Amino acid sequence: MRTSGESTKAKCTEILVLPAANLLAALVVSGVVVRIVGENPFTALRLMLGGAFGSAEGMGYTLYYATNFIFTGLAVAVAYQSGLFNIGAEGQAYVGGLGAGLVCLAAGTAPFWVVLPAAICAAAVFGAAWAFIPAWLQARRGCHIVITTIMFNFIASSLMTWLLVNVLIKPGQQSPETREFGAGAWQPTASELLSRIGIHVAASPLNFSFLIALAAAAGVWVLVWRTRWGYAIRVIGENPAAGFYAGISPSKVAFLVMLLSGALAGGLSLNELMGAQHRISLDFPAGAGFVGIAVALMGRNHPVGVCVSAVLFGALVQGGSELSFDMPHINRDMVVVIQGLVILFCGALDNLFEKPLRILRGRH
Repeated sequence: MRTSGESTKAKCTEILVLPAANLLAALVVSGVVVRIVGENPFTALRLMLGGAFGSAEGMGYTLYYATNFIFTGLAVAVAYQSGLFNIGAEGQAYVGGLGAGLVCLAAGTAPFWVVLPAAICAAAVFGAAWAFIPAWLQARRGCHIVITTIMFNFIASSLMTWLLVNVLIKPGQQSPETREFGAGAWQPTASELLSRIGIHVAASPLNFSFLIALAAAAGVWVLVWRTRWGYAIRVIGENPAAGFYAGISPSKVAFLVMLLSGALAGGLSLNELMGAQHRISLDFPAGAGFVGIAVALMGRNHPVGVCVSAVLFGALVQGGSELSFDMPHINRDMVVVIQGLVILFCGALDNLFEKPLRILRGRH
């Protein structure tokens, strides 16, 4: 039987050491790839870190991208806690954006403090609604959640394309996007908020949605780890049979958790639409729903881990963009390869070093 000290060490290894080992392995392999194409991997790493964290503007962009990944990472993580693998966050974020965007379009000259709560509710309701059918099929018919959610990603993409081309498009233009939102539907940027207290930083897309994302992470932590329903979620995720015999309905938990997951994914639209684009545009999630899977896995499906992991992936996006400008042999496709290696080691191969680390821990 494990002592409390051994359990603490094991938990530390799972939450901190294992993701760090996976990240280091991804960076080493990425360095080999950079060396093969004729560039210095240490210079490339320095440029990436400098582009992501070396200036207020770069940090702003990093946290802006991280905001999207926090929402989608939380969506994946909360479903995973109940034993469900929701890979439909991309579609749920897309349709959630439709809800938030419709509120913003209808708001007219309404003030921000009126538009924001309505947009948050609409994004959550539309995102949850898009998860409703997969949730119902899983709970009532036993259909595999992976299959249904990935199918609904494609349906969401087709639906939004049709709406933006034929229904919501601004009259007199070719681009598939709506008209611009009113000023009351624009999220204040970090530079604007800081300037009000006398702190002046370079402009970036980082906006108030980052704080909303952190609040969502705190809410998920309270819900999953500090409430009876959260306990039921974790019990079903660990052992559905034991949960059933304890009086917990696995189908009810699965249904409600998927609705919550879809609502969290819908929060991405607050950052993208209200914070940056100020209109509904085609494919605004830009793959953030799929990145959220890796973010959740690397963060060990814990809200704190998700936030840290989201910042890492935000740094990869921002730092990779800077890298492609400064190194002639590393184009945008090579940056995607580096990002893919991080996702591979931190996602698909997340348990690669578990056994070696367990052996090392046993020796000490």
